[in-house]
Amino acid sequence: MVVPRDNGTVSEHETTQRVVVITGMSGAGRRTAAHAMEDHGWYVVDNIPPVMLPLLVRQLASDGITRLAVVIDVRSRADMQHLPLVFSDLAEQGITAEICFIESTDEVIVKRQESSRRPVPLQEDGRMIEGIRRERRMMSTLRAAADMVIDTTSLNVHQLQQRVAHAYGGDDRDELRVIVVSFGFKNGVPIDSDMVFDVRFLPNPHWVPELRPQTGLSEAVSSYVLGQPAAEPFLTHLLALLDSVLPGYVSEGKRQVELAIGCTGGKHRSTAIAEEVARRLRERSLNVQVMHRDLGRE
Repeated sequence: MVVPRDNGTVSEHETTQRVVVITGMSGAGRRTAAHAMEDHGWYVVDNIPPVMLPLLVRQLASDGITRLAVVIDVRSRADMQHLPLVFSDLAEQGITAEICFIESTDEVIVKRQESSRRPVPLQEDGRMIEGIRRERRMMSTLRAAADMVIDTTSLNVHQLQQRVAHAYGGDDRDELRVIVVSFGFKNGVPIDSDMVFDVRFLPNPHWVPELRPQTGLSEAVSSYVLGQPAAEPFLTHLLALLDSVLPGYVSEGKRQVELAIGCTGGKHRSTAIAEEVARRLRERSLNVQVMHRDLGRE
């Protein structure tokens, strides 16, 4: 089904075509991602046979449509083997298709599918977990080639929409977008992060009775964390590292970078440091979004 939204037509900031293939695991949130892109003016096509993509791109180009998002999943499994040729065909048109891969853990997918009472596409007559594992194997090549991987295991619908909006909501395709995520190591490291920083070396406000119920978003906790002797040298070295790394990402065509900053539970230290890193990056005129993955889970 083809769903146009605001026609996806040329803006004064865009003159070239951009194609994003939205793919990933069933139950991980592909359609939520597609709807979010539609809301931001992308022309969205759901479940087109991959071999038709180059023809569709040419047709839409003639109509002045420059931002196309295409959902491809295992329902097109008979055509998946043709994807390398499809991408080569697009390259001959001067277009490098971006891949946005949406994934989640097996356990979370099972819970989501069971709550909606829907099987996964490759389940057939077997157990759901077996179908999920077949699908994960089939999608592994696309996963490895992805320009962006969004793990929705710990995200709600609104957080996923925010991630997609941050990555694809603007008009300038060359602008680097940075996501700073705070998290707690006890809940696992975000698997879609590009760089992970551990701030558990800082004293934990959890052991200060008056600070324990507060979060790193409060002025009291933030002042306590940032006032530690080791905090400023850490921030200085981290920002110096980013100053050397981020330009390289831009030159290599990477449009989004995720920095994960972790402490024990994701409530105090990582939250305060993430907010401060984001503030300093914004001072460098970077497009920055902050997410606190584990706030409220403690």
